[in-house]
Amino acid sequence: MRSVLLALGVVLMLAGCAAESVWSTDDEVARAAYRHDGPPRLTLYTMINNRTGSGAHSALMINGAQRVMFDPAGSFNSLRTLPERNDVLYGITPHVADVYTRYHARETFHVRIQRLDVTPEMADRAMALAKAAGPVPNAACSLATSRILAQLFPGEVSTSWFPVKTADAFARILGVTEETLYEYDSDDNSKVLANWDPARARAN
Repeated sequence: MRSVLLALGVVLMLAGCAAESVWSTDDEVARAAYRHDGPPRLTLYTMINNRTGSGAHSALMINGAQRVMFDPAGSFNSLRTLPERNDVLYGITPHVADVYTRYHARETFHVRIQRLDVTPEMADRAMALAKAAGPVPNAACSLATSRILAQLFPGEVSTSWFPVKTADAFARILGVTEETLYEYDSDDNSKVLANWDPARARAN
């Protein structure tokens, strides 16, 4: 019991750290805007430790008027290759979504991917909630993501600090489909970002 309380104390301490605010210009956001031709959809990403089964990160891709990624306290955009406003990343093309997934899947972690088609109104609300949520402090990714889902699906999803618990709750919603991605490349996922050329991706 003492170890659990200590662990929770560390999480709360980390959550109290000030989060960095990132705010791209209107022009940068407008130029990057990408509208996917698929249905309005929520895609929940959960990164899970292959050895322990514990969750390491939660993120939510939203396809509505445009497609964005809510990546709370995430490291994917550490090189500032995408326009960002407080953990909401813009310009989530199919190529970017693929790189995002492969960035997280490696020899030590796999990615649980859950999709749910929603109404345009729900997608718009999810996007508004994501824009209002950040910047998110370290260790609070699941809490921030589950807060959005809990407002969209009251009584079905509760707020949680734990990514796997959030994913399990989302899985119980009618209509959610799921797949899991395993990859076995190096744990040094910085190489994925180093090899990614956003200019070439936009040209293609």
